Amino acid sequence: MANAILRLPEVIRRTGLRRTSIYSRIAAGGFPRGFTLGGGTARGWLEVEVEDWISAQAASREPQPHTVALRRNSSGVRG
Repeated sequence: MANAILRLPEVIRRTGLRRTSIYSRIAAGGFPRGFTLGGGTARGWLEVEVEDWISAQAASREPQPHTVALRRNSSGVRG
């Protein structure tokens, strides 16, 4: 199965993280390591690894309390 290679601007767009935050998380072991493309300075990330990281972040978040919207009755009073 083929897997797309994402460049840094696309990784930033998908994760909402800034460049420095991505590299800090890589150094701490908390983000997928990119790899060099063609032996130069260009870097890429496997799309599946970035998507898995995003899914793991969503799965580990604190559950949000459910809020109940109060509706106004015919006299305009909430209840």
